[in-house]
Amino acid sequence: MSSLEENFPRGGTQKKRQEGNTPRSQTIDQDNLFQAQNEEVTRKRKKKHQDQAEPKKLKSDERAALKINAKDFELLTAESLTDGMLLLGCVKEAHQLELVISLPNGLTGFVQVTQICDAYNKILNTQVATDEHLEDLSSLSDLFFPGMVVRCAVVNLEKTKAGRRSIQLSVNPKDVNKALNSSTLRPGMLLSGCIASVEDHGYLIDIGVPAAKAFLPRQKAQGYLQSNNKGAELKIGQYLNCLIEDVKNNGRIIRISISQAEIAAAIATEEQNWSLSNLLPGLVVKAQVREVTPSGMSLGFLSSFTGIVDFMHKNHLKGRTYSPGEMVKACILSNNPTTKAIRLSLRPAFLQPGTQLSQLCSDRIGMIVENSKVKTFLSKTGAIFVLDDGSLGFAHQKHLSDSRLSFKPEKFKPGNEHKCRIIEYSLMDDMALLSLKQNIMDAPFLKYQDIHPGQVLEGTILTLKPFGMHVKLTEYIKGLVPCLHLADVPLKQPEKKYSEGASVKCRVLVSIPEARKIVLTLKKTLVNSKLPILASYEDAKPGLITHGFVVCAREFGCIVKFYNDIKGLVPKNELGLPPLTPPQEVFYEGQVVKVMVLKCEPEQGKVLLSFNLTDNPLDKTGRGEKTSKKQEKIYENAQVADVKILKKKDDGLDITILPNNISAYLPMMHLSDYVSHSKLWSHWLKEDDLLHSVVCLHSKGRHLTLSRKPTLVLAAQEEHAVKNFSDLEPGLLLTGFVKNIMPYGVFVEFPYGLTGMAPKSAMSDKFVTDTKDHFVIGQTVIAKVTNIDEEKQRILLSLKLSDCSSEDSVSQSFSLLLQYFKELQEIKSIMKKRDDSSVAQRLCEIKPAQKLELVVHKVETDGSAVFRGTCADGLTVVAAHSHLGGKNVAVGEKAEAVVLYIDYLKAKIYVSLREELLSSKPKKLTLDSQYEAIVQHVATEYSVASLIGTGQLIAIPVTSHFNDTFRFDSEKLKMGQSVMVVLKMVERGDYGLLLAVQAPGKRMTAIRSRRDSEALEETLPTVKHSLCVGDVVKGTVKSVKPTHVLVAIDDHLMGSIHASQIVDDVFEGTFPTSLLKVGQKVTARVIGGREIRTHRYLPITHPHFTQTWPELSVRPSELKGENKTVLGPEDDKSEETLKLFKPGQTVTCFVKKYNTEKKWLEVEVTPDIRGRIHELLLSLKPKILKKPGNFFKTGQALIATVTGCDTTGTKVYLSLSGVYSLEKGTITLGCIKSVIPHVGLQVTLPFGRTGKVSLFHLSDSYTEQPLEDFSVGKIVRCYVLSDEDKTIKLSLRQSRVSPKSHNKIEDPEIASLDNIKKDQLIRGYVKSITATGILFRLSDSVVGCIPLQRITPVCVPDHSLCAKYIHPGQLLTAKVFSINKAENLVELSLLPEDTGNPSIIPELCSSETNTNLMKTRKRKRRNSENEQQQVKPKKRVHCTEDDDSGVEIYCREEEEEEKYGRKSKQRKEISRLKISTSFTWEEGLNVLNTAMLKPKEQSSDSEEEDDTETTTKKQTKKQRELEKQKAEKELSKLEAALMDPNRKPQTADDFDRLVLSNPDSSILWLQYMAFHLQATEIEKARAVAERALKTISFREEQEKLNVWVALLNLENMYGTEEALMKVFERAIQYNEPLKVFQQLADIYTGSEKYKEADDLYNTMLKRFRQEKSVWVKYSTFLLKRGLLEAAHRLLPRALKCLPEKEHVDVISKLAQLEFQFGDSEHGKAIFENTLSTYPKRTDIWSVYIDMIIKHGSQKEVRDIFERVIHLSLAAKKMKFFFKRYLEYEKKYGTAETVQVVKAAALEYVESKGGLAEH
Repeated sequence: MSSLEENFPRGGTQKKRQEGNTPRSQTIDQDNLFQAQNEEVTRKRKKKHQDQAEPKKLKSDERAALKINAKDFELLTAESLTDGMLLLGCVKEAHQLELVISLPNGLTGFVQVTQICDAYNKILNTQVATDEHLEDLSSLSDLFFPGMVVRCAVVNLEKTKAGRRSIQLSVNPKDVNKALNSSTLRPGMLLSGCIASVEDHGYLIDIGVPAAKAFLPRQKAQGYLQSNNKGAELKIGQYLNCLIEDVKNNGRIIRISISQAEIAAAIATEEQNWSLSNLLPGLVVKAQVREVTPSGMSLGFLSSFTGIVDFMHKNHLKGRTYSPGEMVKACILSNNPTTKAIRLSLRPAFLQPGTQLSQLCSDRIGMIVENSKVKTFLSKTGAIFVLDDGSLGFAHQKHLSDSRLSFKPEKFKPGNEHKCRIIEYSLMDDMALLSLKQNIMDAPFLKYQDIHPGQVLEGTILTLKPFGMHVKLTEYIKGLVPCLHLADVPLKQPEKKYSEGASVKCRVLVSIPEARKIVLTLKKTLVNSKLPILASYEDAKPGLITHGFVVCAREFGCIVKFYNDIKGLVPKNELGLPPLTPPQEVFYEGQVVKVMVLKCEPEQGKVLLSFNLTDNPLDKTGRGEKTSKKQEKIYENAQVADVKILKKKDDGLDITILPNNISAYLPMMHLSDYVSHSKLWSHWLKEDDLLHSVVCLHSKGRHLTLSRKPTLVLAAQEEHAVKNFSDLEPGLLLTGFVKNIMPYGVFVEFPYGLTGMAPKSAMSDKFVTDTKDHFVIGQTVIAKVTNIDEEKQRILLSLKLSDCSSEDSVSQSFSLLLQYFKELQEIKSIMKKRDDSSVAQRLCEIKPAQKLELVVHKVETDGSAVFRGTCADGLTVVAAHSHLGGKNVAVGEKAEAVVLYIDYLKAKIYVSLREELLSSKPKKLTLDSQYEAIVQHVATEYSVASLIGTGQLIAIPVTSHFNDTFRFDSEKLKMGQSVMVVLKMVERGDYGLLLAVQAPGKRMTAIRSRRDSEALEETLPTVKHSLCVGDVVKGTVKSVKPTHVLVAIDDHLMGSIHASQIVDDVFEGTFPTSLLKVGQKVTARVIGGREIRTHRYLPITHPHFTQTWPELSVRPSELKGENKTVLGPEDDKSEETLKLFKPGQTVTCFVKKYNTEKKWLEVEVTPDIRGRIHELLLSLKPKILKKPGNFFKTGQALIATVTGCDTTGTKVYLSLSGVYSLEKGTITLGCIKSVIPHVGLQVTLPFGRTGKVSLFHLSDSYTEQPLEDFSVGKIVRCYVLSDEDKTIKLSLRQSRVSPKSHNKIEDPEIASLDNIKKDQLIRGYVKSITATGILFRLSDSVVGCIPLQRITPVCVPDHSLCAKYIHPGQLLTAKVFSINKAENLVELSLLPEDTGNPSIIPELCSSETNTNLMKTRKRKRRNSENEQQQVKPKKRVHCTEDDDSGVEIYCREEEEEEKYGRKSKQRKEISRLKISTSFTWEEGLNVLNTAMLKPKEQSSDSEEEDDTETTTKKQTKKQRELEKQKAEKELSKLEAALMDPNRKPQTADDFDRLVLSNPDSSILWLQYMAFHLQATEIEKARAVAERALKTISFREEQEKLNVWVALLNLENMYGTEEALMKVFERAIQYNEPLKVFQQLADIYTGSEKYKEADDLYNTMLKRFRQEKSVWVKYSTFLLKRGLLEAAHRLLPRALKCLPEKEHVDVISKLAQLEFQFGDSEHGKAIFENTLSTYPKRTDIWSVYIDMIIKHGSQKEVRDIFERVIHLSLAAKKMKFFFKRYLEYEKKYGTAETVQVVKAAALEYVESKGGLAEH
């Protein structure tokens, strides 16, 4: 017992179970999820192993093992493997449901997710049985990583359709270690195990040995956690190499170690008593060489065993030879219990267990090696080659020649060279697998990644299916040609044109390598097209002409699709059709067309196209004048466009604006925000180059001037530029550029042509001697508006850093540096394209901090040296004297130097020979930490420095702001100067340097504070006044701004009225300042004084208050003296200001601006309180977040909810969506952070939180590819499901996020088996295909099973047939056949008679295999009792091209088939493509509906009917232009109307179309009824309701109930009582009676029919007397009507009828209702009576306290708290009530009452004696 407690410190001891029971319980657990078979046989086998004593080695076994012949050295093949064989493997790939394992000799196996360990399977069972995500369940990619060596057992060898064997493996310890038992375990043994559970002091390990429990102490695991697991906790199911340290109780208690050092040194010995049956792969043994042959060698080990080493594992890297008798270390690779053959390896990587294997670069797979030398040739096996990089490769004999006849062994003598191709890489053999076959050499591709859209290929037709044609491209790669792409025109009988085995020429439409999906086209026009292909939105440049095919033709135009599913719209006016010609009558689906790109928006995925290819904008015949006239209309100021360079000039570029080819000019200084980059752009750009995102600055006459400065482009795109003079206001910060420099100041121009002046005194915080020393023309600057003269239209600016820089100067400085290097990378990408310039290529190859081998070319007189080298040919390499490191260099001497700085304009490189830089010692650096550095080089934009101690080079910005361009000599950085820096980037990346900024305490620019005696602002007049706070003044409105109004109090003094100080009641959406007009006389009250320069509010006692700008208020309440607002300085604000704003409180605020960089809306609450609204809190409508600036105008009044305050007391955090906390049930917006395949989404939420969305909560309707419509950065509307353990679970279901929309819920949420009913049709995803059936996922927590006999009606299919047509992840519709809640099982059916859908497996395929399957199953059934139990096979599901994903067919399709007949059936089959599981067809267009069927009918096999329409007569250019503009407006309106989700139908026909498209949506039927009721057509409304009840599917119970309720309402309002009762009786028959009763009661109450409601409630009390909700609802009804006595009599009746367990709950609820609607005294009496019976029910006490706090007095609250704290309860509960009491007193009491509570608490603690110390 003591040993048990020592090894298992928590949890105590357990009863010893019988040996037969343990495996039995494990088997049952597994059966629930995985349907294991032959349970009894398994139990017998395990019991047999347990009862075995230590096995004795048989002499016959030894003799068999000693017999070695030539065949034993042959390589392993899939045919040579047997079930139960043990192999050493390496993880190659880790997927969601399986592992791909690399095996010896180039084999590959697969481990299913259910073959990890029993503990992991148990969590899987729990996961699918509950609706909660289990944190203990880790994905396979978290447990296994590529290169990880594992022991495997072969569990199944199945043949695929192609005849190859699929090797199914298991890493479950019970399969790998099944030959071991507790008596055979010895210290020093190395086993494989998996984490079974995590305990307080260690881990329980599953080693697969019955009756043995292995424990890993936590202290023994610390080293492994730090080195291998990155410090993270070990997870359940994690695979480990376990070394047995101690064995107790005859092998029942085992202590293990996972120390990497101990495991690496572990060697199997004879003392461990290994036998031939239990030898494990991965064991390292000492062996003696017995025989050496060219094909391998035999070894003897452990004194009695013999194994072989094939030539691939003879330690070929050392190239050594072995001789008999030599001792070596070897690792066991495999153990075949059937043949008793053991294979070993001498590879060093295996001689230290736990070593991770390295992988070959994926780029080399598929590479052709021209000269590979033969190293060894082995007859009947293959040859080993030495590749170009020195690595080894192996080519099997079948890959050495194209055929057996052409094979000549003499060609493969050692040293011969051959041309070969790498086709694969074997991790276990550390060899590339090669092929010399010519067809493989010539193959254009070997893998899916090599195939690209637009590629023309040759293929062979495999099969013709109703959904398309399968084409074989290579032996392993196949593609699909949809029916639409079999020919240029639709084919009715494609089998007449194509036959299986024929060769076809096709073109790739879509290539998705990760999904192994290739879509092809056979349309001759596309295949033979010479036009450019359009495979991405970025390629869609205006003017591009290409081929595409029509996928939709409607009234508004045609939608054309290109390669890679790129779509574009051809509007009606660009179709080239005669007027009034419907496009659908001319164009048909699949028609190949030639189009021209007019416009493209890649971010939105929109392309505008045209069929009018002759309308060339470059045509100058008679159009030059007209084009110039259009110029001003087409390109306005601040418009962003793409341009093409026509000609280079010294000071700029002549360009043409695309797509209209309008001439413009781009000055050189406007190519970048950085002066040095502007010159670089100008130097390396060439004619015909394209430049993107260029903004129009201004147009003078017909000449346009453009700018490419990123800051100006961003201001134009985000609409931050001021368009009009009236929008300007003092204090506004604007981005502009220096237009001119004069001795008295600087002129700054902004987008839209506004220009202001910064006088000399406002140019800098330093003294300005010469204005030209501070700025240059064209330089980007940030200017602050200081004064506006509306009469003269003049703007005064300030360029001082103290006015224009932000508080966070470190971030601002780093942002400038980072943007500089990013733009430098763009310039280098341009330089790399200059093939004609070798200098440019060499400049791009060299990076800062790179070491170069140079030769001294020249030594200058100043001591500097000039170098040359092969790597710097044509470049000037210079090292200053100080950077020679004290060396005396001589001409011709070789030297190693490190690059400091590269001047790309002069092609000059500055290097250093200093030893501390050449021998730098990089160390791990911490982000945002301070380091000391030495300046090594000073450039224009940044300086290069080296960190002291490491020598690592960093870049420091020279300037901290765009305006920071001048400094005195004492402020400049100098070479050798020591500076403190803050590291902002710890990886060099492409820049070559680490990025840093100077520490804040050592800023480069000293901003001098101004003295109090200086003028407040030179640009504004300073007027003294004698006004005080509270004075009433009169004035005239001088100017009206969005957020404030300027008032002239007299001729010299100006005042300001904030938007919040105009009216008392401000309505949302209004603009209060618009109520005041210029020239209007106003009477105002002074509420504060604002300093002109800093805009701070000064106290009245401040000496400068008489020189402030008075802040006024014209609110009526202020003028009457009811409110007395006083504005003071921010520094004097206390915590009292923050208390005014509490979370959840609503306030009125006014829009200031939207900050695109910070992603928040800045608002003003009062003149001195500012607010911020985060982007995700702006609205609950995602479309508003696309362009927030368009929805929130400056000065607009908003009603916002407070979410919190900052520490300064001047900023309030607000919300416009009403969300101020993330609680359960909250609906908010989120931004997708990441898309996790097969798992779901991670969503960024407000308040810095992150939530998770599972696949089953993405939509109310499941799709084949649920994550297809989601991308990173997309804004979504979320519903908070839970917030537990710091993990927020979300739902994106429309029924959750928009509960009032009443949209159809096609796939309701399933939390447990209670949500499923027998015979219910339900949809879900295939989880896996097993030998017994299909595991079918219904939700995150519920998994059902579909037996094989319920898949197809023709036969009982086998596993391979199911895998052929069904694949994991496939969306299917099934019928619930049975529910077993006791065993947590649900059985479903896919039979057509159950689902109403066609058979998943075609009848033809089923009938062909029916006979053989039945015979096989009978034979298996007869022999099953006598066979030994084997591990349940887990077959790998292969996704083949014959799978069928088109299985979602609704019941209404049968009605449509009967109505429309046979032709409709044919058309439906064509429109719904049933394709392979590797392909998912989603056009993504709502416009594709049955209206397209008519053109399809009329299509034929010929192409003679393509173009039959004549063109219209020629019109004048003006008429065409007017028509074009008119058509575009009409098209825009039409598109907006069609795309508007809120568009309401106008006629009955509109409703008929809607309900036909969505017949199960009750909201549509209710709107249809309301439409008739508005026209007082009662009978028609009734008819619609009856029609809805017949049409809505029986599965949609809630939808039908909604219609019944609407019909009850209709009869209640417009019908008779008799008609109402008839409807009511019918509704009870078809719905749950209680719901119908409750709905009718609500209807009566709402229509004030109280008598009928009362009668109905009494009926409900008789019929549903045991339903608690009925009693509570009736009590609410009575109390709301004031019938207190009747409500009081209800409680005793309820207690008699309800079960006792419901009594306390119903009493509590009725008492709460008394407080809310009735007599609070009676409510108190009920609570008192209940508490007298249940005095220790803390939940009742808590509710009682809440009610008293809400509805009682403070005395009553204190009395009840005094009673509670004197109860005799547990200390934890007493602590809870003391805490509540103290919180109440702190909130509502005084300091004395708070002290009383604390004293009572202390007294209670002291009374507990021993607790006083705590």
